[in-house]
Amino acid sequence: MSTWLITGASSGLGGALAERVLAAGHRVAATARTPSTLDALVAAYPDTAAALPLDVTDAAAIREAVAETERRLGGIDVLVNNAGYGYTAAVEEGEDDAVSRLFATNFFGPVTLMRAVLPGMRARGRGLIVNISSIGARVQIPGGGYYSAAKAALEGLSGALRKEVEPFGLRVMVVEPSSFRTDFRGRSADRTEQQIEAYDRILGRSGTSALGPQKGSPRRAAAAILTATELDTPPKLLILGSDALEGFRADARASATEVDTLEELSRSTDDE
Repeated sequence: MSTWLITGASSGLGGALAERVLAAGHRVAATARTPSTLDALVAAYPDTAAALPLDVTDAAAIREAVAETERRLGGIDVLVNNAGYGYTAAVEEGEDDAVSRLFATNFFGPVTLMRAVLPGMRARGRGLIVNISSIGARVQIPGGGYYSAAKAALEGLSGALRKEVEPFGLRVMVVEPSSFRTDFRGRSADRTEQQIEAYDRILGRSGTSALGPQKGSPRRAAAAILTATELDTPPKLLILGSDALEGFRADARASATEVDTLEELSRSTDDE
């Protein structure tokens, strides 16, 4: 039995993962801005589930949530940075305050949480950090640049952190989901109010959207994440969804082709 701290657990992927982990016999501190949304989860697992209030942009609240988890459920074995939301805007349309809020939730919040759990994990010589990213970190669409940038930043930091903490017996796993049937495009989405007409067609505001159907099942994604965490060596990257897998491979092929085409130019900068 292990202890998990899962952010953004009131619905969607976070909610499905909390329920799956509890059903597997583990302990879960599930967090949400409004913890009463987790009442049903705690009622179903009163001995192993705890609902905690948490705004991931509040550093003091993060420290309190980590301390309360350790007090009630024991040392944190798995941290899942899941809380986040999207923001749709052409780069030219980006609003400073909105972009700052996006990065505060999708990047700086997870960073603060990681720093809060790492001392305990290092002391115990075990621990896994799971950062929920997006296939958008590598396959960008018009209007999703700021969200992609926040997730790419999270992945870049995760890669460095992995190499820093593996000597202590800790692991870091990035998850790149495709489009899942969650509130991501609804309640969890933010859109610019500074719309420039020239981008309407490109961003799909004229009726043609760049977004495809939401194929993914949060329940199945939760099962896949739990399976990956239980491997002897959890993967550095877990891609979820056939469209994400296809996008990843297409991007990798295109990038490799371009790099090969320009190989001579790339090597030309070396001193002779």
